[in-house]
Amino acid sequence: MADEPLTDAEEAPASPALADVQRERDDYHDRWLRKSAEFDNYRKRIERERREQGDQAINSMLQELLLVVDDFDRALTVDASEGGESYRKGVELIHAKLNDLLRKQGVRPFDAIGADFDPNLHQAVVHEESSEHRDGEVIGELRKGYMIGDRLLRPAMVKVAKA
Repeated sequence: MADEPLTDAEEAPASPALADVQRERDDYHDRWLRKSAEFDNYRKRIERERREQGDQAINSMLQELLLVVDDFDRALTVDASEGGESYRKGVELIHAKLNDLLRKQGVRPFDAIGADFDPNLHQAVVHEESSEHRDGEVIGELRKGYMIGDRLLRPAMVKVAKA
């Protein structure tokens, strides 16, 4: 028995100061575990709330977009030959409604024609020789570019002049 180590219960009685330090250590360890669990729960809750807010924003945007789709559906049921001008006005109203929806979301088109080609804003799909325009000038826009706030949402597809 002399060769075997003593267990906690068999150890010689510890000094009261050592027992106090061990209790304090256990208390700190317990507090640390609780705070760690609380922080983990907080992090998960914040992440879940952020995801829910993103989903809500997308749902809200899609709800508004569906109103525009409904207008297009109604426009497509009308026979265009019966009232060509009123049909065009209806499509123009839908177009305006869609642009208004995009504006509410902070999306705005930017002008590309006449600007110098910028690979950060433009996607060059055609180069055309032109003596009337300076080299690198955007002379045609095949698809509009859009910004959301101050960030690029979609580059403009452009035709660029070559000297």
